[in-house]
Amino acid sequence: MITTDKSHLTVAALSHPGEEREINEDRYSVTYYKRESDQMQVTLAIVADGIGGHQAGEVAAQLAVDEVSGAMADASGDDPVAELSEAIIGASRSISESSMQDEALQGMGSTIATAMVVGHRLYAVSVGDSRTYLVRSGEIQQISIDHTWVQEAITHGILTPEEARNHPNAHVLHRHLGGDQDPMPDARLRLSSGESDEASEANQGLMLTTHDRMLLCSDGLTDLVEDQEILEALSEHSPEEAANALVDMARARGGHDNITVVIVEVPAKDAARARGCLRSGMLLAAAGIVLLLLVAIGLGLSFYLGFWP
Repeated sequence: MITTDKSHLTVAALSHPGEEREINEDRYSVTYYKRESDQMQVTLAIVADGIGGHQAGEVAAQLAVDEVSGAMADASGDDPVAELSEAIIGASRSISESSMQDEALQGMGSTIATAMVVGHRLYAVSVGDSRTYLVRSGEIQQISIDHTWVQEAITHGILTPEEARNHPNAHVLHRHLGGDQDPMPDARLRLSSGESDEASEANQGLMLTTHDRMLLCSDGLTDLVEDQEILEALSEHSPEEAANALVDMARARGGHDNITVVIVEVPAKDAARARGCLRSGMLLAAAGIVLLLLVAIGLGLSFYLGFWP
């Protein structure tokens, strides 16, 4: 893919270390591309939450973001899920290798949430408990699935979501980048709570519509801010205002962890059409001016050369 400096979507992002951490071990990136095969515009958003303590988590999260965005720049973009999954596994291996080479980095790892919008089709792959949400028609849905002990307990009916929220094992991860084995990237894009895994995977390539909004975030937000509150912030504010409001809300409630949010919105078609019409109008006006100048020059030459009737 070809890296570009503009997105066809509206994007806002914010990361804060929180109120108790000296180092921000979260990382994020938003990268824009064009597919070489058809010039389709692509936006790739990534949130990574480092684990390992001290500076190790920071290093792991940065490696995760850099490796995935770099690998996708070299990809064709024609098979987003497979390419994202391969890039995530490659990032995990880089984290593992770096951990083995430097004693200070031993045991480091990272979660990752990715959302890739090709044209207006959404592809999302994740590992760990950094989340991706979709807000559509006044409703919010967590479309990624946490890879935690408590999520497994909820899935098997051992805990209710309410019991899981403050459970001692709430942050025990079953999957993360780094470690001895490659993680299994999760390609389930869950649009409803009762969906089967097969149905969720079949949702990849979801067609987004005007005003759809996606939120990628670290657990520093979702530990302290409820889904309904996220919905209200995303529904009532612009993406930039919503990012600030969500981070401020988590900080006001203690901000015990790093807080990172990336918001991606499909802008109104009318606005895009208006911009297109404006550009077309300006081009027509410029062409008209050039035509008038040519006519004037032609008439002037005719008069000068004695061809004036």
